[in-house]
Amino acid sequence: MRIRHALLAVVATAALAACGGQQSTSAAPANDAPTGTASGAPTAAATAPAGEAAPGTTGPLTIADPWIKTTKSGMTAAFGTIANPSAAPITIVSATSTGAPTVELHETVGEGTQMTMRPKEGGFTIPAGGKLELKPGGDHIMLMDVTTPVKPGSEVGFTLKFKDGGTMEFKAVGKDFAGANEKYQPGHE
Repeated sequence: MRIRHALLAVVATAALAACGGQQSTSAAPANDAPTGTASGAPTAAATAPAGEAAPGTTGPLTIADPWIKTTKSGMTAAFGTIANPSAAPITIVSATSTGAPTVELHETVGEGTQMTMRPKEGGFTIPAGGKLELKPGGDHIMLMDVTTPVKPGSEVGFTLKFKDGGTMEFKAVGKDFAGANEKYQPGHE
């Protein structure tokens, strides 16, 4: 494992030097297609220091500090900050996870104690050169029908699907968190 991390660090250093020191995994053309093969296959991202792209991230986007709220079963959510270093906006339209059979992109609406979460119409669009913060009480990735407990420190895999059909994979780490107990909007269960 250490040899693999050392090799990834060397590759990342070479890639950064070739890109003039900019830290990005790839650039997407104006039609949201990730670079790589003609089929839109993702390009692997290098392992980065804490606060940067998560290990195991692939695709034209990066995600910093991905985590998932621990749970024994039922519903939970994943969070982190997704960055789009490309020159075009990228829209995430759906997600899948190894942690649950049903996954939705959610937003939280309302104020104070009347917060309600619901599916995000049209998905998440990350502007060119911009970021999207997935956070408790805001936009998040919702997992439903969780049957395998998410424990502190466990890793849960995710695949994000883009509007153009491309994908990005990452892993989120289980963390205990007392918040994020918003109600689910009736009629969207």
